[in-house]
Amino acid sequence: MARIALWMRWLKVLSFYRIWNLLLLSLSYYASRIFGKAYHWGLPYHVSFEPTTACNLGCPECPSGLKQFTRATGKLNVDHHADWLKSMASHLVYVTYYFQGEPFIHPQFLSLIIEAKKHRVFTATSTNGHFIDDTNAEDIVRSGLDQLIISVDGVTQEVYAQYRVHGDLEKVWSATKALVEAKKRLKSSTPQLIFQCLAVKPNEAQIPEIFTKANELGVDEVRIKSAQLYDYENGNHLMPENEEYRRYRQVKNGKFTLKNPGGNRCWRMWSGCVITWDGKIVPCCFDKDAQHTLGSLQTTSFGDIWKSLAYRHFRNSILTNRSQIDICQNCSEGSKVWL
Repeated sequence: MARIALWMRWLKVLSFYRIWNLLLLSLSYYASRIFGKAYHWGLPYHVSFEPTTACNLGCPECPSGLKQFTRATGKLNVDHHADWLKSMASHLVYVTYYFQGEPFIHPQFLSLIIEAKKHRVFTATSTNGHFIDDTNAEDIVRSGLDQLIISVDGVTQEVYAQYRVHGDLEKVWSATKALVEAKKRLKSSTPQLIFQCLAVKPNEAQIPEIFTKANELGVDEVRIKSAQLYDYENGNHLMPENEEYRRYRQVKNGKFTLKNPGGNRCWRMWSGCVITWDGKIVPCCFDKDAQHTLGSLQTTSFGDIWKSLAYRHFRNSILTNRSQIDICQNCSEGSKVWL
């Protein structure tokens, strides 16, 4: 029933123009792959807004948690967000409110969701669950948020904290219970609640128990995600023993490589982009430190950035020699991410 309700939410955000735009994006993407030259028709159907770069945890493979950014820490201005979103809303189907950082640290986070729902787009975010409780659970449900991913990387504190450093698993369980109860009280099918487990060596033995816990709490879905590891070539202490859970495979010389490097293509470059808290446009979620900024909404319209020479050059570089682009060398394009 929850999945049917979710599909109905997706259908409600579609319009003739949005469907036509999706068709244009797909045609231009495949034409570019066939001819080896970047053609681009249409505008992105999906963007990610970064509410904040701040985070309360210290996860070992996350530059936000490790405080390793060269860019400034800050939060998305709600007025700027409203203006930027309005300029793009006609072609957007899906908006993710997450990039780096913990979204619910933003003091006005739910106002971002409420603004997006005015434009009839599907909204989603991802959280570590530490800022959700009985006091704001109903507000989250009332905001209209369509999908909420909760990071659950273990079912015991000892295992969970090996990746979610400084995290408190009891707060995650309490947040989940509060959201489930709020949905029941308000008779709401949304947000769809998803437990997401990043499969790493410390938690791989507990993965079956995460499904059990989700069922016990009334969570709608569980997703197991292979982990992106920055230092993987010689192995990594976080790499799971079970090869099924790995994004990497071991080759004859004992080194590790991506199971599927993806080739000279990337649908993300045609379908969407990421907008940092201060309005920078970066090509995708793998550019965590915004090293490949293609423009700024502080000074330039989104349409001009999307059709710019810089963007065209970047797309062409994807089509000709993607393996030489630093953020693409450990990318999930073509890899099995959801297990």
